[in-house]
Amino acid sequence: MRKYSFILIILVFSCSNNPETYIEHLNGYWEIEEVTLANGTKKQYQFNETIDYISINDSLQGFRKKLKPGINDTYFASGDAEKLIVKIENDSLNLYYSTPYAKWKETVLEASETHLKVSNSDNNIYLYKRYTPIHLDVE
Repeated sequence: MRKYSFILIILVFSCSNNPETYIEHLNGYWEIEEVTLANGTKKQYQFNETIDYISINDSLQGFRKKLKPGINDTYFASGDAEKLIVKIENDSLNLYYSTPYAKWKETVLEASETHLKVSNSDNNIYLYKRYTPIHLDVE
């Protein structure tokens, strides 16, 4: 019986999500796909004029910037960027943002090569998909 309990415990812990594994997927271009508000209302995004670019260094600091995508890997950006600090706290991966005007926190619920899901302090859940650039054969 003890042997089976030990195996069960190992399976439970090995199948649980380790928030540290999410960090490697954060960098890159993200496009909002859906927002689920705290009351359960969902808003789908079919087209986005802007995308988010996240850059995090080995010290778990970086920035998030809004970009307007162009064609053939071109992007238009404002001079604004949100400072970003990544912390693992209480088995969660938290993103701390700051600008000269505000500070806030988001918790990463899921991060993979293709999707990013975060929750904010209002319990709204944001689902992003990896942005695919527009490539045109222009000569």
